[in-house]
Amino acid sequence: MLLELLLIGFLLVGGYFLLHKTFLKLPRCKSTAKLHGKTAIVTGANTGIGKTTAMDLARRGARVILACRDRRRAEAAIQEIIQETGNSQVVFMQLDLASLQSVRSFADNFHRSESRLDLLINNAGLVNGGKTEDGFEMIFGVNHLGHFLLTVLLLDRLKASGPSRVVTVASKAYTMGKVDFNCLTTHRELALGSSDYQLFLKYCHSKLCNVLFTYELNKRLRGTDVTCYSLHPGAIKTEICRYTGFWWRLFTTLLVFLFAGDAESGAQTTLHCALEQGIDHLSGRYFTQCAPLMNIESKARDDAVAKKLWELSESFCGLSENQT
Repeated sequence: MLLELLLIGFLLVGGYFLLHKTFLKLPRCKSTAKLHGKTAIVTGANTGIGKTTAMDLARRGARVILACRDRRRAEAAIQEIIQETGNSQVVFMQLDLASLQSVRSFADNFHRSESRLDLLINNAGLVNGGKTEDGFEMIFGVNHLGHFLLTVLLLDRLKASGPSRVVTVASKAYTMGKVDFNCLTTHRELALGSSDYQLFLKYCHSKLCNVLFTYELNKRLRGTDVTCYSLHPGAIKTEICRYTGFWWRLFTTLLVFLFAGDAESGAQTTLHCALEQGIDHLSGRYFTQCAPLMNIESKARDDAVAKKLWELSESFCGLSENQT
């Protein structure tokens, strides 16, 4: 009996590691690009995929700006990145995506202190209840609206520094998402409800917004030297669910432990979209596993919804058309 149990255990462990080495193994960015003289912004770069992305860009010689809310955690990440890469051009700039005023202040500070912008990596994301400073649902406000305003306010610098890129970390969760404009205009929320499952659905909705934003942004960038991409990083161990309830956090922690990859794996498609040469013609597309997804769902390519989301986001941010 003991021998049988040991054999079953051996097979389970072996199968688990085989699964990670095959189906769960993610491709790696193969670009050898050097970034000396280039400047990159990475939002949410004090942990997880963002931190790993910033580390790689710094290793390639870029000046990397960690755009984060938490100064203490960002500065700790900066010290680690500098130590690991030997690149001292890694700096912190305060950015709270849950505050449109903070986004505007960040853009103002950036324009005053930096002469160029080659890469904007919209990486930060959360699954959290509550409202932003401006009264929007937190998930919509941070995952979409804050990044929308940040990108629009930095477009002139991106255009002047071209060729440049905007890379937005979305998720395969977009497939479960929808954009309820009635709910957005009435309640400033993507959906109603505050249970952990409802928060997860709101996250899915926000990721669809990310994909639609990139799709529409590409249209508005035609004729410029700026390209844009959205992506699914894979199932990755991150802190994105750290603010959810106990049982949901326990459930997701178990799934992450069994099936998710590490942050280094999760950063590879971001890096591919930021660095790979010869993908300009794929601007506006959605990538996964370091390649464009060919059969993306039609709702992620809905011209009318993408345009309406852009215009509503402009209205929410108090932007006039001549600013975009």
